[in-house]
Amino acid sequence: MKTATFKLAAIALLMSAGAALAGPGGAGHGHGHGDETAYGKAGDPKKPARIVQVVMSERDGKMAFIPDRIEVRRGEQVRFQLRNNGELDHELVLATLEENLKHAVEMQKNPDMEHDDPNAKRLAPKKTGEIVWAFTKAGEFDFSCLIPGHREAGMTGKIIVK
Repeated sequence: MKTATFKLAAIALLMSAGAALAGPGGAGHGHGHGDETAYGKAGDPKKPARIVQVVMSERDGKMAFIPDRIEVRRGEQVRFQLRNNGELDHELVLATLEENLKHAVEMQKNPDMEHDDPNAKRLAPKKTGEIVWAFTKAGEFDFSCLIPGHREAGMTGKIIVK
């Protein structure tokens, strides 16, 4: 009995280690709190931030973020307050368009992939969450729900950093 318990514990440990490596983009693509990306870095929840509310929903065969276009000043920290008003799980993944499209392909292979990165949040129906992000560089960036079929159904948006 002890051997079986040990084996189950070892399997669980290996599975959780693998899941940790499978963040957005797979191994090596996690974004720690100090990591700077092309679209900024994880914000500091203790510092002031502009609040932007984003609602996730599905209606009439379409899925959407409201709003789907957000303008930000370079250097600004934003606290995205997320609410899933839909009947399905949804997520918001903030990245470059290229990175999100690449990650969407990985999600097709592993649709239950969980994100544990400061630039992504998955929510069950009727749940809330938040992402705090500092936009350190100017440009146009993407946010999408990368659950298979959701981006294709319209669940994507743009962040313009001036």
